[in-house]
Amino acid sequence: MAYSDWYDAPLGAPIGLRPWLLDSGSLTQRIVARCADFSVCNVAQQRGYGRSDEFALLGRRQYSLLRDVSLCCGAVPVVYAHSVLPYMSLTGAWARLRHLGNRPLGAALFVNPLVRREALQFKRLDSRHPLYVAALRGHAQLPSSLWARRSVFVLASRRILVTEVFLPAIKFL
Repeated sequence: MAYSDWYDAPLGAPIGLRPWLLDSGSLTQRIVARCADFSVCNVAQQRGYGRSDEFALLGRRQYSLLRDVSLCCGAVPVVYAHSVLPYMSLTGAWARLRHLGNRPLGAALFVNPLVRREALQFKRLDSRHPLYVAALRGHAQLPSSLWARRSVFVLASRRILVTEVFLPAIKFL
């Protein structure tokens, strides 16, 4: 399986999941509207390089801040988010993205009208994909697959990549 096989449409995605996948607005805001007890949890940040399919979208291989979080409703993770933030992009208005902690990245991206979101890409992940493995670490029940979407956000030619993996509990929102 190639990690780079992402598609322009979520062909084969369950009907109930398609509105989540196709919404081009803030996923954080969409979850908050349906969940009274929203939080960003399980925050992990490290320095390194994204996978080859990720840095291909960013223009070139760049040393980056790799941020992985769970978007939770109560104590239940509903989305696993993986972001690749090249350090060259973390200047100016985006310098504060280095220190988000448990605050959602989406809130920072969608508040600035100068930020442009490129087209969404979609993929059905299975147990061979590293994002599937990371998203379900610690989960007792493992579904056969998960749906994910990703897109690049651009501000003044600086690019960051955000990938969102939809966990089974999303269907309850």
